[in-house]
Amino acid sequence: MPTHEAGALHAGIPAPAWLEVPADVNALFQPLWPRTAFKKDDAVLQVGGITVTDLAAQVGTPAYVVDETDFRARATEFKESFATAFADLAGARVHYASKALITVGIARWLVEDGLAVDVSSAGELEIVTRAGMPPDRITVHGSNKRDAYLERALATGVGRIVVDSLQEIDQVERIAAATSTVAPVQLRCSIGIEAHTHEFIATSHEDQKFGLSLADGQAMEGARRAAAAPHIEFLGIHSHIGSQIFDVEAFAQAIRRLVKFTALLDASLGGPLTELGLGGGFGVAYTTGHDPMPIPEIAQGMADLVARECQREKIGVPHVSVEPGRAIAGPAGITIYTVGVVKEVTIPGGGKRLYVSVDGGMSDNIRTALYGADYSATLASRRSAAPPRLARVVGVHCEAGDIVVEDEYLPADIAAGDILAVPVTGAYCHSMGSNYNQVPRPPIVAVRDGLANVLVRRETQADLLARDLYA
Repeated sequence: MPTHEAGALHAGIPAPAWLEVPADVNALFQPLWPRTAFKKDDAVLQVGGITVTDLAAQVGTPAYVVDETDFRARATEFKESFATAFADLAGARVHYASKALITVGIARWLVEDGLAVDVSSAGELEIVTRAGMPPDRITVHGSNKRDAYLERALATGVGRIVVDSLQEIDQVERIAAATSTVAPVQLRCSIGIEAHTHEFIATSHEDQKFGLSLADGQAMEGARRAAAAPHIEFLGIHSHIGSQIFDVEAFAQAIRRLVKFTALLDASLGGPLTELGLGGGFGVAYTTGHDPMPIPEIAQGMADLVARECQREKIGVPHVSVEPGRAIAGPAGITIYTVGVVKEVTIPGGGKRLYVSVDGGMSDNIRTALYGADYSATLASRRSAAPPRLARVVGVHCEAGDIVVEDEYLPADIAAGDILAVPVTGAYCHSMGSNYNQVPRPPIVAVRDGLANVLVRRETQADLLARDLYA
């Protein structure tokens, strides 16, 4: 992006290395925004054919806004890219990771567009079932599945259950036997690959709760136990190495170990495994400092790796599944807020920081506080002629860590009543939302062709009190 000397704009506060002073504080860095998003001549942000000022008037703020066109285009790109890349192998299927963002309306988009889904709770399973998702396109996840969840999954006829422990293998066999069914099972493996990401979203090194380790023999024991169980159909193995992965190299190491273990299982169990789950974790750009690979390149790179490693191990190529969630939902969503208090704070050393308070916060986006995640923001309701000023966007909660955007250049004249938009909030914002300080959760509004469709209505104080038996 074009830059100029920052000078007094820093107000004594250093910006992070990736954040450059914008030449035009009104401009959008387009890779961070949904495909239909742009600013009109008056610098009012429009997405899905409707301005955020009109949206705010219709549904209020804060509000999650999902660009339906963008979401469905990304989902279709994943489906087609992996289908093309694996066409000459055993095929590949894209399972949208429901935990990123799921509603009945969104699940219906997935049904219509031919994607599969994975679910990690009974609630997610209920949503996709209500949306009409074909059962064979549902994969069931979870690290501590209750009997009722597994019973519902088997009754639904899901395509596969990813088991996470030796105990769960016995649990699935018991429930399947009691219901006279056969459970299709993949075995989740911890393969000793530590993705270069936050500790909480790196999920395939040994010292964490997911899966059975290849290193200590538990994965082999789990495979043997699943293969021997009379009411389990053992399909293959599964791994998920983490999230926000920006290159194929991390997947290369995972594929190498998974294929090698598959070959070992084929030999020891006396028959070829037919499926290989490679998980998700495809990175997206939250700021100008992120540069994710194009999906067709990732798909082709993974296909080449699977083919090469299977040839090296002299085994047939299994059918592959991947599980993008953030990479579909994240960039398709924005959150709009109304600005309240704006104040300048002097910090130790004499510098000054501009705090911009909005009417949401960590209850609608916990990722900044939980992971130290970086976000961007833009003034979305008007054009400003003021110079850029390094600011911090904070929320309404009684918590010092209630930060929405740690560092961003905003117009120096930003004021109460302005609408602020934060991009790439489609994933893990609503789904990890809370009622901290008894704040009702925002609505989810889908926009397309100038129309706004409320998928999930705004919570009210009455909703919160409805569960209080003394209210």
